[in-house]
Amino acid sequence: MKKLLQTLMGPAIILTMVLGSLWLLHRELRDYHLHDFLQSLAGISSLQIGIALGLTVLNYGILLGYDLLGIRYIGHPMRLGRVGLASFLGYAVGNNFGTVLGGSTIRLRLYTAWGLSSVEIVKLVLMLSLTFWVGLFALSGLVFLVDPLTIPAKLHLPFSTTMPLGFLFGGLAVGYLVLCATRRAPVKIWRWEFTPPGVGLSLAQFAIAALDLMVGAAVLYVLLPQELEIGYGHFLTIYMLALAAGLISQAPGGLGVIELVILVMLDPADPSRVMGSLLAYRAIYYLFPLTMGLLVMAANEAMMLRRHWGTAASLISQGAALAAPRILAVTVFVAGVLLLVSGATPSGEGRLRLLRGLLPLPVIEFSHLLGSIVGVLLILLARGLQRRIETAYFAALALLLGGIAFSLLKGFDYEEALVLGVMLVCFLPCRRNFYRHGALLTERFTPAWLLTIGLVIGCTVWVMFFSYRHVEYSESLWWNFAFRADAPRSLRALAGVVTVTLLVACWRLLGSKPKAPAMPTPEDLDSARAIVADCPQTAANLALLGDKHFLFNDSRTGFLMFGASGKCWVAMGDPIGDEQACRELAWDFQERCDEGDRWPVFYQVEENRVPLYVDMGLTLIKLGEEARVPLANFSLEGGRRKGLRRTQKQLTTAGCQFEIIEPPLEDDLLADLHRISDSWLAEKSTAEKGFSLGFFQPDYIRHSAVAVVSLQGERIAFANLWRGAGKQELSLDLMRYDPRAPHGVMEFLFINLMLWGHAQGYQWFNLGMAPLSGVEARRLGPLWNRIASLAFRYGEHFYNFEGLRQYKEKFDPEWKPRYLASRGGLALPLVLTNVATLISGGIGELVKK
Repeated sequence: MKKLLQTLMGPAIILTMVLGSLWLLHRELRDYHLHDFLQSLAGISSLQIGIALGLTVLNYGILLGYDLLGIRYIGHPMRLGRVGLASFLGYAVGNNFGTVLGGSTIRLRLYTAWGLSSVEIVKLVLMLSLTFWVGLFALSGLVFLVDPLTIPAKLHLPFSTTMPLGFLFGGLAVGYLVLCATRRAPVKIWRWEFTPPGVGLSLAQFAIAALDLMVGAAVLYVLLPQELEIGYGHFLTIYMLALAAGLISQAPGGLGVIELVILVMLDPADPSRVMGSLLAYRAIYYLFPLTMGLLVMAANEAMMLRRHWGTAASLISQGAALAAPRILAVTVFVAGVLLLVSGATPSGEGRLRLLRGLLPLPVIEFSHLLGSIVGVLLILLARGLQRRIETAYFAALALLLGGIAFSLLKGFDYEEALVLGVMLVCFLPCRRNFYRHGALLTERFTPAWLLTIGLVIGCTVWVMFFSYRHVEYSESLWWNFAFRADAPRSLRALAGVVTVTLLVACWRLLGSKPKAPAMPTPEDLDSARAIVADCPQTAANLALLGDKHFLFNDSRTGFLMFGASGKCWVAMGDPIGDEQACRELAWDFQERCDEGDRWPVFYQVEENRVPLYVDMGLTLIKLGEEARVPLANFSLEGGRRKGLRRTQKQLTTAGCQFEIIEPPLEDDLLADLHRISDSWLAEKSTAEKGFSLGFFQPDYIRHSAVAVVSLQGERIAFANLWRGAGKQELSLDLMRYDPRAPHGVMEFLFINLMLWGHAQGYQWFNLGMAPLSGVEARRLGPLWNRIASLAFRYGEHFYNFEGLRQYKEKFDPEWKPRYLASRGGLALPLVLTNVATLISGGIGELVKK
């Protein structure tokens, strides 16, 4: 309970601040009605709107500079088109929804797919945030000092003028510039480590951010009533104060807070005229770019269906496909908000008069209620679209159709129906992006999601009470049914919205709780063994050790094996099964991790699965490379194999013999192998590992084929075999030898096993992974060096990573990258520690290493 309260405390504070702002806004607008604002909105000239649209386009061009500076800072060259697409989609979504469906996540997916590491993306996103904040401090500090504002008491701020803020913000900006000019070493602030970018880059930060803020202010400035006599410089000071207040509130887009500060600071201007300008500003600066992002994504999907695209379109295709679920989720969320606000406001009198002659009253009443319920369902459904749920896609289509119908039936709101229709058309070609099977409304809502839903419903309540402030509340309103009874209809619609939301919340709270993972039963092991037998990858045999938990798909045609360590549930490799089963299992695993408040980790995954994990919002780091030796033409002939021939000849001459023994193994043989294993462990002063490495488990070894080397009739070395389906791959797990065995016995075993695999018709021999070296290894630091000594197959036989890699190079393998998919950024050290603890069998073994 304590943890739940801590999790919800932040969102609750933000919600309280926003609702407080709406209450103050309500008092400020007490003498006005909704139609006053709409009339003011309609009075804005086409020229003003055109200039505002042009400035918005210019502003998004300037926003590209943030990403370009970030790319320059991390030193990873990237095509301008890719940076532009990531910047546009990131800001179009992020400006509206902050962290819920925000720009950082879109950037994470796009930049990961385009080759940036998790460390680089974290640095880039931090650079974007830093650029904005230092620009805000610099520009605010300047305008607050040059043109100080007297702050009215009604804003309830702890200062009466902007002068203190000017000195504070200006001092922070100057301090940052001095830091960049005098320090090159990293600066550590709490858990953050930041390398100052240098004077040139820092001055570019100030310039781009200041230009962005000034153009953003100009968008609203040109929309203000023409009779309002205020200079741009003075308005810029007001705008910066409002923006700072909105950012501190953490409300998405500064909702309610920016409006309140602007209205109060522009007093005695007509609030209804200013509110009309603010509504236009919200539509142009926030919703217009979001709409353009939706159209870019829809155009891409249409091109994909027609299969006509060139280089530029291919670039858009790559980015839009990655961002599509998130953009469509935002679109559905906006559609839901539109329906809720429509249901909370009066219908046009002329339109109701038209419907009165065409439709009976019950149809209008039910349409009004159902339109609002469709709205809240669309908002709740957005989470499922974000997670690519197939049923959420079809439900969204049905609800959008319902929203169109109810908009027309409740008040002939054809503009609203047209907007929903455009959204529906954009949805139609996007079917391929939603491939996950799953139930509706079962997705876990994060605190940020709960906050945003709470804000939307809270704002809807405010809009309704503001729209009908002239109507005196009484219990009879609930039962008042008439063509002009707008207030009772909206009241019932709001009650329906709250009821549906509470029902969904109760269903989620009272639903089945996640169970702690249990170890596999004999039946589970039998099912896994049957699936492993059909898998061409030999690493699937790790499931047979019995030390991992299993997650099967519904039809039990695929499974995922994982272990629990600290905060993480770590999947060993990719899910095993066909393509559909693998995708479903990966998503299912992530959902179970979310429900259990654990971090999902996928360890040693293949390159062809990277898009799946990027889709899931995970970041990837390259762990190392897997060595696979082609066996079709393997032999000991040629100059490159001279060393292998020498080893083969020396040990054969010494009397070493190689044989393959099929399971089940006899007791005396098993005892002999156990003796060799114990001697090897004692000589290496190590203990058994697990998870990604096999260990001597008698039942596991008994049912494995083994390769044995004998010297003069005494067994001196062995390895248990892994064999892939269809003879695609051959590998071995444990490889242990008696300390008295002659030098080179391990190489002798490898050579003969590869020759045997070649004779049996196997395509590949898997030598396991070798760790990274050089620059890539240093990025992960000392922690990775310690982990790698535990994690790689046959790593115990060598003094360093280079020795392990050089040894595997003897066999002329082909190298395939392997990755870790997990949460990135500051979580990465803990993830790596949990993985290492899982492999080593405990934190003690990790520390000893």
